[in-house]
Amino acid sequence: MRPPGSPEELERRRQRGIALLREGFPPVEVARRLGVERRSVRRWHARYRQGGAGALAAQPASGRPPKLDVRSKTQLQRCLLRGARAYGYSTDLWTCPRVAGVIHRQFGVRYHVDHIGRLLHALGWSPQKPERRARERDEKAIQRWVKETWPRIKKKPNA
Repeated sequence: MRPPGSPEELERRRQRGIALLREGFPPVEVARRLGVERRSVRRWHARYRQGGAGALAAQPASGRPPKLDVRSKTQLQRCLLRGARAYGYSTDLWTCPRVAGVIHRQFGVRYHVDHIGRLLHALGWSPQKPERRARERDEKAIQRWVKETWPRIKKKPNA
């Protein structure tokens, strides 16, 4: 398991450990002072002896590289801002399957629908559910009904 801390903090801890070893502290004492296992201190020391201070340098985080690079993600945002209708959908509502389809058509990359939400969140998009309203809705008529008809028909409190 990876110890807590940024790569830079871990590098500083390793360097501090080597400095303590060079001052003459035994590995057990260095481990106690730094809050690590003594095996780690010995491993750091062996790497330091083989490769010098550069062997203690922070390593980039491992993991699968992203399917879309930064430039592609910027282009994706522009695509999303154009709206879903620009890509042949009947409404401007973006759904995860629609976004996955656009990504595949535009960039040739397949994303599982379940991962699209995470991708959109990383781009600063949030899920929003559109309000369902009839297209024929007449706001003025509704306001008039609320002001005139509703007070007349609602139950009056017992006085």
